[in-house]
Amino acid sequence: MSNNSHDISTLNGLIATTIDSVEGYTEAAKDSDNSRFGAMFTSRAGERRQVATKLQQEVSRLGGNPEDDGTVLAGAHRVFLNLKAAVTGKDDKAIVNEVEAGEDHIKAKFEDALEDAELSPQVKAVVQECYGSVKEGHDEMRDLKHSMERS
Repeated sequence: MSNNSHDISTLNGLIATTIDSVEGYTEAAKDSDNSRFGAMFTSRAGERRQVATKLQQEVSRLGGNPEDDGTVLAGAHRVFLNLKAAVTGKDDKAIVNEVEAGEDHIKAKFEDALEDAELSPQVKAVVQECYGSVKEGHDEMRDLKHSMERS
């Protein structure tokens, strides 16, 4: 099992970050006054839940204990997001900016894992598959942020 320890550790890091993303999208959906954004954030939270589940299943398959909680850092980030939402009056542009910053973070974590030469090919394939959803979410939020900057 020790030969899987790097794979398990990497996957658990991605799981924690993905759970943070689920929680961030859930908070953003609650904070947004725009029903279109709320529905978009709720949908992304659901997709990220599926990604986390897939990664957790892979950790279990490898004989590890899958992460089931987010990171401490994200807890602090959510507090900041909530504080910012309260101060800005739940401004959708501010919320989208925060969500997009979170997307940059999760995308970078998945890209780091994909570049990890020590990751086994099978785990890398699972990460690659999940990365498709992460990149799609990132790109959607990036495009939304840029469209709001132009208006």
